[in-house]
Amino acid sequence: MTTASEGTLVFLDHAFLTAHTALIFFNLFGWAWKRTLRLNLLSIGLTAASWIVFAPWYGLGYCPCTDWHWQVKEALGQTGLPNNYLTYLFEAWTGAVVSDAFAAKLAWGALVPALALSLFLNFRKKAEGEKD
Repeated sequence: MTTASEGTLVFLDHAFLTAHTALIFFNLFGWAWKRTLRLNLLSIGLTAASWIVFAPWYGLGYCPCTDWHWQVKEALGQTGLPNNYLTYLFEAWTGAVVSDAFAAKLAWGALVPALALSLFLNFRKKAEGEKD
């Protein structure tokens, strides 16, 4: 089996950090624009499904993006990675250290209202007969 070069792994590490952070922000705020309203609902739905459906095998809150990113980081020799991606993001972006438990509560506490808002806005749009 061929392994990726260190340069490729570093690129992937930065790409995951950027893309996964963008996905989180899109899940939280993608409902704010009419053009992204449906895509936001799909994205939140897939995220929530991943967190719940894969729970019996990987634990509640499992995210394939985190799993893949951690595989890259482990290939770079990084160990002791947190269980929750938000724990990592807080430290990576702000230097603040938070517990996995706090990060998990924050993730669920942010995703559920974003999902409710996205559902409301999507169904209101449909009920009002708005076109895309």
